[in-house]
Amino acid sequence: MLPPQTPSRPHALRGFLTRGLKGMIIALGFILPGVSGGVLAAILGLYERLLRFMAHPTKRWRSDLPFFLPVGIGGLLGIALLSAPLAYLLAHAQVIVLWGFAGAIIGTLPALTATATSQSDRDALDWLWFGGTLVVGGLGLYFMSDLVGTLPANFTGFLVAGGLIALGVLVPGLSPSNLLLILGLFAPMLTGFKNLDLLGVYLPIALGGLLTLAVFAKGVEYLLQRYHSRVHHFILGLVVASTVLILVPNPSAAESISYAGATALTWVGSLVACGAGIALGWWMSRLEAKYK
Repeated sequence: MLPPQTPSRPHALRGFLTRGLKGMIIALGFILPGVSGGVLAAILGLYERLLRFMAHPTKRWRSDLPFFLPVGIGGLLGIALLSAPLAYLLAHAQVIVLWGFAGAIIGTLPALTATATSQSDRDALDWLWFGGTLVVGGLGLYFMSDLVGTLPANFTGFLVAGGLIALGVLVPGLSPSNLLLILGLFAPMLTGFKNLDLLGVYLPIALGGLLTLAVFAKGVEYLLQRYHSRVHHFILGLVVASTVLILVPNPSAAESISYAGATALTWVGSLVACGAGIALGWWMSRLEAKYK
């Protein structure tokens, strides 16, 4: 029996850089409204291995820690590099940008639907999970600011933000940025990322994220193994609800989309951005099968 071959240095470097790029893409799920880091991880073929690593870190750290190290580095670079231009675009072209985000999510829906039915045929209970999540989840998200108010942009608030970001990785389809917009933490978080506020923003978000991963990773893995179709139809309901809410003004949410002053050019740009987003989302979702 031949011994396992060690990857060549160029191949290893290429793999490192590829995973770093994937990490930068997954970071979009941390800072783009309507985008889920878990969905992006699934699209890029990393979600299942990442979930197993987070659920069983002591058993898998020898193989998975080196594998995910470039993903983490790429994620930090992505956050640092993209926060400033994103903050600028949202301030000066909010409607066009958010319609582009919504289009990107729409483009992934065929792949998410296929994943939901990959292990069993859809039944009436799946439709009930989808419809119930769509209605109840949508109403809950829309009225969240009325129910819980806004959170202060301090250490405690960013601990919560880190927990929501981690949930966005654990639960594909859940967009933490949508929730952060509703809670009034999104703009302060972007500002902290842009200014490299390590102690006031990065540290509490990292702590909140790690704590959430430690508490919930095994539970999410169990649910996906036992109730694959139900969980994915739940996710689909959240995806559709949160995507719709990106485009619906909410007077109670401080950072909600606003169509005040929108011109014909704004609408043309929004439709073009939405179409481009759909194409991009569809193309990215096609990568999942390749990388799996």
